[in-house]
Amino acid sequence: MSASLSRAAATLLRWGRSAGGGGLPGAGVRAASSGGQAEQLDALVKKDKVVVFLKGTPEQPQCGFSNAVVQILRLHGVRDYAAYNVLDDPELRQGIKDYSNWPTIPQVYLNGEFVGGCDILLQMHQNGDLVEELKKLGIRSALVDEKDQDSK
Repeated sequence: MSASLSRAAATLLRWGRSAGGGGLPGAGVRAASSGGQAEQLDALVKKDKVVVFLKGTPEQPQCGFSNAVVQILRLHGVRDYAAYNVLDDPELRQGIKDYSNWPTIPQVYLNGEFVGGCDILLQMHQNGDLVEELKKLGIRSALVDEKDQDSK
């Protein structure tokens, strides 16, 4: 892995989180050889229960698809997730595409497993699968709470 990707990953860990995220500067980031990019990305996607690679930040998405993913997570009350802005580093942007074998951004990972992009997350939201997947992670969807309130 290049030094610039390592620096970008450290910056992303420090600044790329949603408001509730936190994170220590450089946590989980180490210099690696060019063959270590996959290992570095593997560590990033497995570090948190919910990980999103997007264009922009959760507070200021820079494309409609990234915004849609942020809004879906917000609807479910998911605020504590790692968010990595691929616009900060072209190597990260291409690296995550190669890692997942998925050509587009945003990309969503749940418990270290690649879920897909905006279209897949939207479909999961619409058919209720996202509520179930979040439940497996120990995250109670705010939509479940909302339904419970409506039924009372």
